[in-house]
Amino acid sequence: MPLTPLVYWAQRHEEVYLRVELTDAQNIEVHAHENVLEFRGQGHGAKGQNQYEFSLQLLYPVKTEVKHKSTQRQVNITVQKQQRGWWSRLTAQERKPVFVAPDFDRWMDESDAEMEIQQKEERRKYKASKKQSNWRSSFKTGFLFVYNLVQFLGFSWIFVNMIMRLFFIGQDSLFSTFESVADVMFFCQILASVEVLNAAFGVVKTGVVPTLIQVVGRNFILFVIFGSLEEMHSKPVVFFVFLLWSAIEIFRYPFYMLACLNTEWKLLTWLRYTVWIPLYPLGVLAEAVASTFHFSCTFICSHVTRSFPQFHASLQTEEQTFSAKKGKHI
Repeated sequence: MPLTPLVYWAQRHEEVYLRVELTDAQNIEVHAHENVLEFRGQGHGAKGQNQYEFSLQLLYPVKTEVKHKSTQRQVNITVQKQQRGWWSRLTAQERKPVFVAPDFDRWMDESDAEMEIQQKEERRKYKASKKQSNWRSSFKTGFLFVYNLVQFLGFSWIFVNMIMRLFFIGQDSLFSTFESVADVMFFCQILASVEVLNAAFGVVKTGVVPTLIQVVGRNFILFVIFGSLEEMHSKPVVFFVFLLWSAIEIFRYPFYMLACLNTEWKLLTWLRYTVWIPLYPLGVLAEAVASTFHFSCTFICSHVTRSFPQFHASLQTEEQTFSAKKGKHI
């Protein structure tokens, strides 16, 4: 008569677990067919070092794929149920074999097993949401870093260009600032509208209203005060406004770039929160002067047009004649 080892069992809704008490087991064979599970192996069991085997007629059919793992103390077997469900017992016969007992280390009743499934599902959802959150966070960090980098490069080019022109050309460069850097300034200030969207959609933790006021105010100065009136293009005030704007931004945007990388340079932080203190009121003053020039020019031009229409028409005729002569010479 073959020797049978001690077998302990437990279950979940989709699996059956068997623990065979066989030390240093060798030559293990485990087979499952329909609702029959067979085991054979050699090791040290209840009857010493011998060949042990058993055959169980299970309550319901199981899948043929059986997983088993041998350790120094036991053999662990995992069997997949053919259909998901909870078994009232392990074997088809109501009276279980004498060598079979519950595995209280892994034993659960049906409600506990359901709770375990819910906990696993919650952990799975948490990991998935955390992974998605990490992906969104990485995308947001990359987007903000690239945006601040582009703005830093743009305002740095404006600042360096204006300083170099002032150094090599002198005071005459003040009158051609708009022609030399206006295109890049247009690009940077249009791109700055992204900061309003970032604040509105919670990409960055800052107030929408202050950001909107700053962006709209600068764009009004750039497009309306400077851009809409050609007489303003050659005013030296353009140089001072652009210089003050770019001087503030070449410290602000690198600070935000390092913040995206969770890095801080103390010198840059000090400059970021110190330089703007004198530059901001100077910028407001320069913008006020520019607005005064703009509205003065607009008022004078409109007054001359209404009061001296013939004089204005003669000026236009002379400009057209001059342009025609210039074209012939060319």
